[in-house]
This record gives sequence, structure tokens and C-alpha cells, in this order.
Amino acid sequence: MSDNIISHNYIKKTSLVKLDKLAREVSYDYDIEFDGKNTFSIDNIPEFPKDFKVGLIVGASGSGKSLILKKFFGRPKILKWNREKSIVSHFKSKKIAEKKLFAVGLNSIKTWLRPYHVLSNGEKFRASLARQLKSNMVVDEFTSVIDRTVAKSACNSMSKYIKKNKLSGIVFATCHYDIIEWIQPTWVYDVSTNELYSGRWLQRPEIEIRIYEGDHSSWKIFREHHYLSGEILKSSKVFLAFFNDILVGLIAVCTLPSGTVKHAWREHRIVILPDYQGFGIGIRLSEKIAELYVSKGHRYFAKTSHRKLGVYRNQSDKWLATSSNGSTNSAPNKFFKHWKTSNGRLCFSHEFIYKKVIKNDSKQKTFL
Repeated sequence: MSDNIISHNYIKKTSLVKLDKLAREVSYDYDIEFDGKNTFSIDNIPEFPKDFKVGLIVGASGSGKSLILKKFFGRPKILKWNREKSIVSHFKSKKIAEKKLFAVGLNSIKTWLRPYHVLSNGEKFRASLARQLKSNMVVDEFTSVIDRTVAKSACNSMSKYIKKNKLSGIVFATCHYDIIEWIQPTWVYDVSTNELYSGRWLQRPEIEIRIYEGDHSSWKIFREHHYLSGEILKSSKVFLAFFNDILVGLIAVCTLPSGTVKHAWREHRIVILPDYQGFGIGIRLSEKIAELYVSKGHRYFAKTSHRKLGVYRNQSDKWLATSSNGSTNSAPNKFFKHWKTSNGRLCFSHEFIYKKVIKNDSKQKTFL
């Protein structure tokens, strides 16, 4: 049984247990005065802002985060997953699924088609977060059971979605402090120090990605994570992206044979490993390699069926849509007759037009 007392700035929780033989022995052996009553209290809780986008409650395990979250902001939602359905089938529509799954950095389309119970911890976290993503959502133990890289990348991606879609009233509770700068909350309440402070001044940490020219042997690491095919052209050139000396991405480019377009190259494959999706590495890697080829006097094209990447290029002033952009045909025009895609699948097609002078060497460095 329990007896809880709650006010706007004070919480007291009391629970009673039977004082049986084993409990008496333990309390006696360790010299603890115990009568079966456990009392936990939090004093001087500050008044939380009424209008905000994201609030973050942090503190050590057992400090009272969950109690504060439930009593002041509501109980977290318990999700049910159908083992016979893919995770994408748990959304109301394809459009909603795309927006929310991309929003949490779950960019691997093949993962969308798998049932929840076979996913990794990081994929389960992102999928669950996507289903809950809306104003006034409440999440406890946020990022507690996942790799810290996944936690940061998911927070980074989700933060952009929240701002873009003007969501509000979202509150997370976590024992991890390393996500604060990545989620950029309106306010942060540290239960351990009883301090409430603004998170508006926080800046997202800078990510340094190093790019090296590689070979086709690395493709085996990325093959299963590409959304279309496990094949790679032997004639393509491969570049590898490293984050903190860890291989996280691959991009392959090849020539674009055409009787009309001279000195042209095209993006052939680009893959970012799942744990690092959400940082924006794929987009920056694509543009860095495009800059390299354009700086050498080449033309550079890219075609994709990946909607997030295609929509980004449609809105970017660095990319110019070609005449086949948005086509569903296998060979839209004479420029791309050697560059086929499946009939009926929407494709985005662009030429990179942004010119920038960069060093002509095998090692590139870019900051995100």
C-alpha cells in the first residue's frame, strides 16, 4: 500500500511492506531502523513553465524523476505492437509513417517492414518514439536502454521535427545528461540539484566527419542497409566516411555515359549505418563528394527513390531538378537511358550546381 502527498512544490511518497523475518534480519544486520515504512520526498519543486516546446527532467536513478513526470505532466503511454505486422503498419497512413520515422532518424526503409520484436534496441527505441511523436507526449526513461550514439542522433533528428512542426508540451525524463545539447529543450529540471534552468542557449555540438577514398571491400559492411539493392558497380569509385575514427558511411560514384552530357558523374550508392542515421551525415557526405567533382570541372547528378533525400534536394539551392525529377518511368529521358529504375516507383533526379573551391586530395574533412 502507499500514501502519496502532492502539492505544487512538494511530493511525499510512503509505501508499507510486511516486516517479516527476512526483512527484520537484514535491517538488524545492517543496523537500519526499519518499521516497514519507506518514505521518499522531494521538497521545493519549482513551478514549471506553462508554455514550452520540450521540457527535460534529468537526475540520477532513484532521484524521483518518474514521480515528478507522472504527477505534473501525465503518465507515459504504453504501446502495443502486433507481432504479425511491420512497424510501418502501425501508423494511420504511409505519409504519417514516413514523416515520423524519418523524424526520429529511422531512415532504413527495410527496417520499416520488419515486426517490432525483431528490431535492435536502438531501432525499437526509434520506432516507439515515432509512434508517440506529437504535442504533449510524455516519455519516461528516455534513451536509458540504448547506445549513446543512437540517443544523440535520434534527439538531433527529432528536435528538428519538433521545431518545424511547432509541437509543444513534450516532456522527457532521463538519467542521461549527454542528450541535453542534442535535444535542445526549452527548459531542464535537474532533480539531483533541484535546479530549473533554460535550455534555449544550448548549441548543438559540432560533428567532424572525415572522408577517405576507399575500395569495394567495404561494401559488405553496408550492403544490407541500402534501401534498394545489395549490388555495387565494380567500375564505381568508393569514398568512406569516419566519425570519431569509426566507419559510419559509404558513397560510391560512377561515370554517366551520355552522348549529350559531357564529363558527367552520378551518385551510385550512399549508405549510413543505422546507429548514425539522424545526424544528417548522408546529406553532407553526398554534397561533399558532389563539390569535389564539380570543382574538377565535372557535372554531377543524383537520382534517388528515398523520399527524405529527394525532398531535401527539391528544397535545396545546391541542387537543380532535372527534367526527369518526380518521374515513375524506367528511362525518363535520353540523358538517363543507362540509369534505370523500377517502373512505378517515384524517383527524384537532380544535378548539383553549387560551386566551391576545395582541396584536391584523397582526404576530405567536413563539419556538420
